[in-house]
Parts: sequence; C-alpha cells; structure tokens
Amino acid sequence: MPRIWKPSVTVAAIVEKDGKFLLIEEETSDGIRINQPAGHLDPYESLEQAVIRETLEETAYDFTPTALVGMYMSRYTSNRTGEEVTYLRFTFCGYPGAQHDRPLDEGILRTMWLTRDELAACADRHRSPTVLQCVDEYLEGRRAPLELIQTHASVYKEAISTANG
Repeated sequence: MPRIWKPSVTVAAIVEKDGKFLLIEEETSDGIRINQPAGHLDPYESLEQAVIRETLEETAYDFTPTALVGMYMSRYTSNRTGEEVTYLRFTFCGYPGAQHDRPLDEGILRTMWLTRDELAACADRHRSPTVLQCVDEYLEGRRAPLELIQTHASVYKEAISTANG
C-alpha cells in the first residue's frame, strides 16, 4: 500500500507590543534562525491550545490568541537530510500575558522584540519567508475570527477516554 502524503501541521504566534514583535532565535539544521514562536500541533489539542502552549514553551510568555492571520502551505527541503517536508501553518495574533521564570524549549537560544523594519533587515536569518509575510499581513489588518476554526470533541483525550468507558 502506498504511503499517504500528509503535511506537518504547525502553529505560530504574532505577538505585538509597543510596535515590536516577539520572536525567537533558535538552532536549526540550517543554523541559527529567527522565527515567531511556533511549533507542531500535538495529539489531543486544538490549534488554539497548540499556539498557546508553543508560545509559552518557546518564550515563557502566556499568549491569548484573538484572531487567525492566515493559513500558509510551504515545502521545505532539509539541507541536512535532503528530505522534503510540507508544512501547513496556522498563524494567530493575540496579546502577551505574564512572563514566567522558566527555561525555554531545547534549541531556543533567546527571545527578541523587533520592529517590522528590524525583522526585514535580517531576512536572510529567517526560518522561512513566511516569518516576514505573516507580520506584513498582520500589519495590513488581515484577521479571521477564531470561530472559523472548529475542533470536534473527539480530538480531545478526555472525550476519547470517556467514550471508551
């Protein structure tokens, strides 16, 4: 039976405060890169739960999503393995909450607050072209309501445990 192709689902957070955006500097197989707080959707969680969790893990900030900026599909070929991966990225905007005294995820070197122009000036270090694209679309006012995203109860582990008795 042929292998079924599936994109990797990821989430990202656009967090703006006083005209600056919360970003992370991270170690990747392509070297040190700049990205929004972002990561993979885990089993048993909604997209909103994933972006809240990833933002906390990578920046130590609480995050409250308020809207969906966009959905982006891109393909990446690893310089290290030569393997192609397709990503389906859901980018949310929202506001930061409390900052916690906790370690950042493995591979995250630091958090940074950059203006849009400062971010554009280091485009050669972005994890992908989507990093600046998402900020620009956010600044253009692109927003979709969170109600657009539906997560069926069957996704959540508690619902599965309850249904199975």
